[in-house]
Amino acid sequence: MIELLKKYTGNQNVLILGYGREGKSTLKRILEAGVFRSVTVSDKNPVNDTLPENIKLITGDGYQDTLDEYDIVFKSPGVVLNKPFDSYRCTITSQTEIFLERYSSNVIGITGTKGKSTTTTLIYHILSENNADCVLTGNIGIPCFDVIENIHENTKVVFELSCHQLENIRFSPSVAIHLNLFEEHLDHYGTFEKYTAAKENIYRHQNEDDILFCNEDIKPSPDKCRSKIITASLKNKTADIFISENTVLYNGKPVIIPTDKIKLAGIHNCYNIGIAYAVCSLLGINDNDIMKSVCTYAPLPHRLEYIGTVDGVRYYDDSISTICAAAIQAVLSLNDVDTLLIGGMDRGIDYTELEVFLSDCSVSNIILMSDSGKRIMEELKSTYTDKKFLEKLYFTEKLDGAVKLAKSVTKKGMSCVMSPAAASYNDFKNFEERGDFFKKLVFEKV
Repeated sequence: MIELLKKYTGNQNVLILGYGREGKSTLKRILEAGVFRSVTVSDKNPVNDTLPENIKLITGDGYQDTLDEYDIVFKSPGVVLNKPFDSYRCTITSQTEIFLERYSSNVIGITGTKGKSTTTTLIYHILSENNADCVLTGNIGIPCFDVIENIHENTKVVFELSCHQLENIRFSPSVAIHLNLFEEHLDHYGTFEKYTAAKENIYRHQNEDDILFCNEDIKPSPDKCRSKIITASLKNKTADIFISENTVLYNGKPVIIPTDKIKLAGIHNCYNIGIAYAVCSLLGINDNDIMKSVCTYAPLPHRLEYIGTVDGVRYYDDSISTICAAAIQAVLSLNDVDTLLIGGMDRGIDYTELEVFLSDCSVSNIILMSDSGKRIMEELKSTYTDKKFLEKLYFTEKLDGAVKLAKSVTKKGMSCVMSPAAASYNDFKNFEERGDFFKKLVFEKV
């Protein structure tokens, strides 16, 4: 890996664009490679770390102004370029691209609008529980340059890939998983088509010997994908992997998911289990061992996470929810939701699907909050006239007010769920911070 990195940085003026966790990891490896003309770190925010004397630093609003003064730019996925990618004279690359160039044959790459973190960690859990040589990396919070010492010839690299990591890359993993596709990140991409194109890079550069596990609804045409395609569906029985309630049908063989023993709730998680089962079966793990491992898997925080019961009400944190389908699935998964908290940063997605669902669901209290909640409230009031439905709707500006209201209206013996169907960035650093704040509010005395 270091030898490949030397080919990129040798006698080059290098810029590290973005100095978060991945940027720091990139600097470490470039310094290890040791062949460069110069290295500069550039970030919009102040950098408090003490950098080596030979490393230059640029910070502030103009941190992207000089990209074309460098030969090669290592862009962190959180950085949004000020100009179109193809308009720069410099070479713009990333950890993900260089890592895949070297290790694509080892990588099981997972993407999708929802469920990718659960599916990634579930596959890794099954493999590690069954003594497979494997590492976990990617959008899960582990820069891929940090795991290279643990990769051997036959190591399986389970790699969560976000749209930002996939954008503009020239290499794809040998085993790719594309779980699903919904409207998301339109504030960055502008159009759903551009967002879709970024996601499609997970398989666009595969070859005939590679494999794509893909939702039946977004199966690519042969001109877009050269690899073997294995489809998955919750609806279409003719898909290669068909998931229905607690059964996975793969290669004509039914396998029962022990839903009474697992900690993952909802049919969407049965879908994730179905994908993980098929991948691990392909790698030679038998059915019983796979399902034993599924039973010992602990769900990630903020993903329809049961956080406790207060005054007879069960509270669930689904802060990861940033799209309509996630909020809908949260309600359908629990069956006893009396109060639903929705709203956050308004990214301009179409909320019609969620609004139609809310107008006909059994939830008694729909608490809308923040910018997207305000828009949903206005759209519902302009579309629906049924008095009983409109009386279910509440609006509050912030999460603290929403939780306080939820405590006063939710029936004992029922559930209250925060599943925002919106990003968190207008009020919180990320969805984790939002979820942690929700938990704190739930357990505070009124």
